[in-house]
Amino acid sequence: MPCNEAFSERCAQVRAQYARVLEQVQTAAIRAGRHEDDVRLMAVSKTVDEPLMLAAMEAGATLFGENKVQELVRKRPQFPAETCEIHLIGHLQSNKATKAVETADLIQSVDSLKLAKELSRVCAIKHCAIDVLLEVNIGRDAAKFGFMPEELPEAAAEISQLEGIVTRGLMCVPPFCVNSSQTAKFFLNMYHLFLDNSTKKMDNRCMGTLPWDILSMGMSGDYEAAVAEGATIVRVGTAIFGSRV
Repeated sequence: MPCNEAFSERCAQVRAQYARVLEQVQTAAIRAGRHEDDVRLMAVSKTVDEPLMLAAMEAGATLFGENKVQELVRKRPQFPAETCEIHLIGHLQSNKATKAVETADLIQSVDSLKLAKELSRVCAIKHCAIDVLLEVNIGRDAAKFGFMPEELPEAAAEISQLEGIVTRGLMCVPPFCVNSSQTAKFFLNMYHLFLDNSTKKMDNRCMGTLPWDILSMGMSGDYEAAVAEGATIVRVGTAIFGSRV
């Protein structure tokens, strides 16, 4: 991106928008009886140029989300793990599992047993582990990926036993709802799934249960509702990087 006055203004806009969203997330958490640090704000940086990501970092961003493996691979060297986390949040094809394991800090979109087994195979070869979230098709939308709610207990139990896979919780993309109360209901259902399944999962590294600690839900149009219903990560792109010009 060109280094000129317009670009400087654009960076300032991103910094201001990140700070505004963060304040709203923290306020929503307090309003829900939670601590302001209970929820992490993810800056969804898909298709966003690195200089604007750096502007968000200057405003305090430490967690980014990418949809595509190839974009994550390109950006990762400029955003090392010591500086920030980058999660893969888009649908992951099994043939890109190796690159995902090599570059992502966490894969939020494990949406099938087949994918989980491929990630495990890659981890076994590389003698490493990868943190993951299980994606839930909470709206039962045929056009979306993810486990159906009733499939979750069995899938979570099986995936938790796979070598190299550390399941940390759940993620969802609810269907678009005109009525905000409908969206809130999907988030509440996710929270119940999160609680119901968290202590059922046997972790393959220890004896007993390892409660999940991540519930990723809520985007630019509904993150405050997601916080109210128990989200621990909200994934916000347009409200941070979208231009108001």
